[in-house]
Amino acid sequence: MNALIKIALVDDEVLFRKGIAFLLQREENIEIIFEASNGEELITKLDNSEVKPDIIIMDLKMPILNGVEATKIIRKSYPDIKIIALTSYDTKSFIANMIQVGAVAYLIKNTTPKDLIKTINEVNKKGFYYNESVLKTIQETIVSSKNSTKGNLETSFLSPREIEILQLICKQKTTSEIAEHLFLSPRTVEGHRNNLLLKTESRNIAGLVVYAIQNEIAVLTL
Repeated sequence: MNALIKIALVDDEVLFRKGIAFLLQREENIEIIFEASNGEELITKLDNSEVKPDIIIMDLKMPILNGVEATKIIRKSYPDIKIIALTSYDTKSFIANMIQVGAVAYLIKNTTPKDLIKTINEVNKKGFYYNESVLKTIQETIVSSKNSTKGNLETSFLSPREIEILQLICKQKTTSEIAEHLFLSPRTVEGHRNNLLLKTESRNIAGLVVYAIQNEIAVLTL
């Protein structure tokens, strides 16, 4: 039996948050370990809890400490925790901002329960998951803004094998799928992935994806 995916829910709208909790608690592989109504309460609970969540589902607009600022703090203090943005804001600027500060998935609150559960499972398995509209925003907003200011970045320090693995990551392949495709062990793939994170100074897999399309190493696909 696979380990439970531990979830923290952060939203100041109590009725909405309780509805999401009720939905997710029906899933056999998901456990809600705590809820919070704003970023400050979330940080306090993280600091005081022995059991940390694998994934935080985070609203953006909240009192005291909003989702963007809370995400910045968590990326520094708890880098292994993955953050899924779940918000009513669907503008490109909000999406781009959350991805740049470290969110590994972005969902709008009118998403279906099926899509939310799929996103949680994909993030748990792959480290990130972006649907078609978010991929388009990454390519149009984040990449174009970087290219307009810096031009293409340096990629010559990446080995051919690292580039190959990065391209497969951008196809949203898991470590085991990449290993099977390249006839490598999963541990070897993990080693290359860690080297990629260090060389590109990316904070997480989502950062690698953004780096890859900034440098025209890969085009993201679903």
